Amino acid sequence: MARAATRDELTDAAADAAIDQACRILRLPTIRDRHGEVAAAAARQQASYKGFLVELLSIECDDRETRRKARLVREAAFPRPKRLEDFDYAANPNVPAALIATLAKGAWVAAGQPCCLIGDSGTGKSHLLIGLGTAAAENGYRVRYVTAAALVNELVEAADDKTLSRTIARYGRVDLLCLDELGYLELDRRGAELLFQVFTEREERASIAIASNAAFSEWTSTFTDPRLCAAIVDRLTFDAHIITTGTDSYRLRTARARHQSARTT
Repeated sequence: MARAATRDELTDAAADAAIDQACRILRLPTIRDRHGEVAAAAARQQASYKGFLVELLSIECDDRETRRKARLVREAAFPRPKRLEDFDYAANPNVPAALIATLAKGAWVAAGQPCCLIGDSGTGKSHLLIGLGTAAAENGYRVRYVTAAALVNELVEAADDKTLSRTIARYGRVDLLCLDELGYLELDRRGAELLFQVFTEREERASIAIASNAAFSEWTSTFTDPRLCAAIVDRLTFDAHIITTGTDSYRLRTARARHQSARTT
């Protein structure tokens, strides 16, 4: 009777097939794709078995971390990619670069602190909001981006469908809620009260970052009930990082410069 081949006697093709199958079962895609090149490099360098194993596991861990960051950024549902390192501080000196660099590390999210970005349209609020959210996601936090109008519409529909508690709980579970365009539209009392429930669910426990084109003193135009408006401002500003991006529109200035350049050429 023929003796069964031991693992030491496997051909290269059989070994590759066994590694491929094992990596699929164990969900190790990087090792599956790169074990050959790592083994060849280890042979050239006369690395020890342990050294080869360390290198193989390290690249799997690094790639897994990269995939995890990409997944968290994708799940945040940002409307477009924006990174803090791409923000032009020279174009808007009102924005404190040192504070943004500190916020990018994510300690404020761990502490459950709010962040408020206040300024006119075109001053970089949404860029900073998405950039801070992206940095938080890449630091391992669960992030969700939504505009104020879209969130209110979702809450109203959930209330009508009797799924409001579930929806509020879902928004309560993310580590950072990025709420854009707050103050652009007037909210009726029902919409404002539903939004207030989300803020209350997250108060002093999970962070909210908002971008608004209106100063806090002007929020009565959005939240027409003065007491409700005061309560919302109180929740969003307590222990908050407040950044004013000013009134000089970078987009408008850039468009004017481009138009002027076109006229002179």
